[in-house]
Amino acid sequence: MGLTKQYLRYTASAVFGVIGSQKANIAYVTLRGGERGRYVAVAACEHVFIWDARKGEKVLILQGQKHEVTFLCPSPDGVHIAVGYEDGAVRIFSLLNGESNVSFNGHKTSVSVMQYDTLGARLVTGSKDTDVIVWDIINECGLYRLRGHKDVITQALFLKDKNLLVTSSKDSFVKWWDLDTQHCFKTMVGHRSEVWGMVLLNQENRLLTGSADSELRAWDINYLQEVGKIRLDTVHASCSRILSCRKAGSILREARDRVVSLAADAKARVIACHGNDSVLELFTVLSEEEVQKKMTKKLKKAKKKAEDACEEAAEPVVERTLKDEILRLTNIKASSKIRWVDCLSCAGGELKVALLLQNNTIETYSLRTSDKTPTANKTARLTLGGHRTDVRTLAFSSDNLAVLSASGDTVKVWNRSTLQVIRTMACEYALCSLFVPGDRQIILGTKSGKLQIFELASGSLLETVDAHNGALWSLCLAPDQRGIVTGSADKMVKFWEFELIKDEGTGQKRLTVKHTRTLKLEEDILCVKFSPDHRLLAVSLLDCTVKVFYTDTLKFFLSLYGHKLPVLCLDISHDNTLIATGSADRNVKIWGLDFGDCHRSMFAHDDSVMFLQFVPKTHLFFTAGKDKKIKQWDADKFEHIQTLEGHHREVWCLTISPSGDHIVSSSHDKSLRLWERTREPIILDEEREMEREAEFEESMAKGDVPVIPGETEGEAAPASKKTVETVKAAERIMEALELYKEENRKMEVYKYACQTAGNEPSRYVLDVVKKVRSSELEVSLLVLPFPYIPELLTLFNSYIKQGLEVELVCRCLFFLLKIHFGQISSNQMLLSVIDELRTNTVSKVREIRDVMGFNSAALQFLQREIESKEDVMFFADATGQLAEKKKKRRKRERAILTIA
Repeated sequence: MGLTKQYLRYTASAVFGVIGSQKANIAYVTLRGGERGRYVAVAACEHVFIWDARKGEKVLILQGQKHEVTFLCPSPDGVHIAVGYEDGAVRIFSLLNGESNVSFNGHKTSVSVMQYDTLGARLVTGSKDTDVIVWDIINECGLYRLRGHKDVITQALFLKDKNLLVTSSKDSFVKWWDLDTQHCFKTMVGHRSEVWGMVLLNQENRLLTGSADSELRAWDINYLQEVGKIRLDTVHASCSRILSCRKAGSILREARDRVVSLAADAKARVIACHGNDSVLELFTVLSEEEVQKKMTKKLKKAKKKAEDACEEAAEPVVERTLKDEILRLTNIKASSKIRWVDCLSCAGGELKVALLLQNNTIETYSLRTSDKTPTANKTARLTLGGHRTDVRTLAFSSDNLAVLSASGDTVKVWNRSTLQVIRTMACEYALCSLFVPGDRQIILGTKSGKLQIFELASGSLLETVDAHNGALWSLCLAPDQRGIVTGSADKMVKFWEFELIKDEGTGQKRLTVKHTRTLKLEEDILCVKFSPDHRLLAVSLLDCTVKVFYTDTLKFFLSLYGHKLPVLCLDISHDNTLIATGSADRNVKIWGLDFGDCHRSMFAHDDSVMFLQFVPKTHLFFTAGKDKKIKQWDADKFEHIQTLEGHHREVWCLTISPSGDHIVSSSHDKSLRLWERTREPIILDEEREMEREAEFEESMAKGDVPVIPGETEGEAAPASKKTVETVKAAERIMEALELYKEENRKMEVYKYACQTAGNEPSRYVLDVVKKVRSSELEVSLLVLPFPYIPELLTLFNSYIKQGLEVELVCRCLFFLLKIHFGQISSNQMLLSVIDELRTNTVSKVREIRDVMGFNSAALQFLQREIESKEDVMFFADATGQLAEKKKKRRKRERAILTIA
């Protein structure tokens, strides 16, 4: 059967309007060896934006996939940045080209914290699933999972010189982990409520923690024994011998609420802390020399005081307190509530502070810590690229090129092709908007019931008209383009005509609106819409009905009732035959405009339907809901065509371009999204099949991972988790093994079926194993059923003999031996294979080790040679410069003598 009706797919084109998402932190980054403190990285829904704070420009976008970014952590070398996502995934991006080649999957829920070690070779991640995972960046695999906390992990820190990890959580505990033995050897229980942040100070001899009160608690750490020297059988007896923690005191914050974030610069000399308000408190940590100087001054004062009092008692003693070591530096007052902070120490004692505010703004400050009374200077404020509050109304210009977006305080006009802001104008809280015919002016309807008219050329407010006494929820342009109609919470529908009047100030003509007619109703009006032929006016009321009136006489024509909750949006098709209504009861109803009969009621969204609009000149329409989705429907066949997923919060409104090729939508996540119509057709059966497959894959990935013997109990566990990718990788390995068995029986069939491999069947299996991601290899092998293992062990033996990918093969071999030890050791058939593997593996690994040792020694020799040559060149260059200086000095002396 042929296609009876063709639908075209809409795809996501761009995300704009968001400067920084609130869920993830802000971090200073360096780009291509640029100036330190110039670039900041912030999350923008599922992407990461790198902003140039000096120019206020977006310089790099790290493309995400589907889930929202929840944490950012730049690497110590400044070349990479680790990005944590809401689904628990971690991806590592290169800041040189913006690409991601490494990804880790281990957490079940969103990543809440990440931290690199000093070398950047390991990464620790904490999550809302209460687990802490340590990842090996170089080998691209998970090392182990640490269990013990009972709530969200809020901070995790490596210790530089010792193989220790300290983690804090909302369960009010701070735990110390020995990474050699992978166990928690100490739990600090000195907090009464959640621990929201912590930093290490004084060469990691002090821990500062922030909790749900106004205190920052300081803990002295004494390292008593070298880490890693403790035997596992005496762990509990010797926990106290690794280190001891003693409370050293506390610093009082000015804010009374909880610590939202606690940050320190790289050297831990400056601490930044803030609560739920707009004040950032900065503290400085004095060095040991500075503290000693301070204590000496204190002692002198105490001695002088004792002498003045003529006391012949013992010599005065001055106690060293926490206030002598940590001083309040200054407070920074931001323009709005602070969500995240990052600070960076630069040359010359300059401190740079970057703030991500709760109103979609980035602010940067600079101050000198060496000054006696340091004052913070605001160096940048990024606001142009987005609104401070949610965008509640959108409109397209008639030429499809400009997009209007209005929020609680500003209205912006964007260029659709470049996504740059053309105009920004201050306004009242806007609820509805439209372009005046000609696209030179715009009209906004506000929450206070006013109509505001703006001119785009000058970006000025032409006039504010007191139109209604209640919120002006809806306005609609008349089909003859000579006027508008407005509907408000004051139960009135008002008709307005466009007029050109002479401006008293300038003497030039300007646009205004003239009130012509009023229609009074019994209930608040939520939405008004003209039919395209200007014959009818549809009005939705708070009593859950939609009433249709004749436009010319305002006589009642139809009442559409059936919704259980108020109708929030409606639209009429281009041929005046259908009216579609969307309601807070989550349903969309399609009615005939001839008799007011309900053609079909469809359950559209999982929450209120916020917006509805027909695609121009079709019977297809889009709906937007509070369930974060945008859906396309066919009003003739009553079918759901496609779902546009991308927004991470409630979708407030959308607008479709007059050509129907573009859609712009706005959401509570502060983002505006542009969707484009492609030439790719949608076949509904295939679309439903793809949806079912995606659901099946998700359910398959959520299944339990087979248990590894010996690792079911205790605090440590494997890092990776079962995902769709790992299941697919296991299936590919199984297929390759089946093909290998078959081709061994039929070599001629192999030549035909596997000609792409270009090698013998065993090499094809190795190629398949090599293509599995390093971070997913263990879980993929874990999913493999045991009947495939003997064949795989035999193949591994042949690979090691030939010296093919010995490191990879050994990794797979040792993991399989570990998880299938019982079955392998009890299988008599595998004894000879295992014995041969033992001898071959040992000899081959020894060979590789010798080669690596030789190469390492050769490289070190070359390094020494180059360094010695560079030293000689350096000194030769210096002597040459000295000779040149002497020559110049002699010439100058001669010139002076001749002048004299």
